[in-house]
Amino acid sequence: MMKSAAVALALLESVEAFSPGALKPTTLSRKVDVRMGYEGELGVIEPTGFFDPLGLSADIDAETFAAYRTSELKHGRVAQLCVIGY
Repeated sequence: MMKSAAVALALLESVEAFSPGALKPTTLSRKVDVRMGYEGELGVIEPTGFFDPLGLSADIDAETFAAYRTSELKHGRVAQLCVIGY
């Protein structure tokens, strides 16, 4: 009887670890600086915003940005194929 109670307690505690906590609105203490208006692009995540640490998109137009995005996807796919040994 004690074993089953201990197992049940351990299972409940492990389930609690994956349940969401109380959701409360948070405010960011820092402002995200987005220069070119790419904050609506695919891949922009909430805590960091538009991630461009090297500033490669600082002075480019939308066409160049699209070319960069396309080549990034292509090179990423080629790298994935290289990892599996294709």
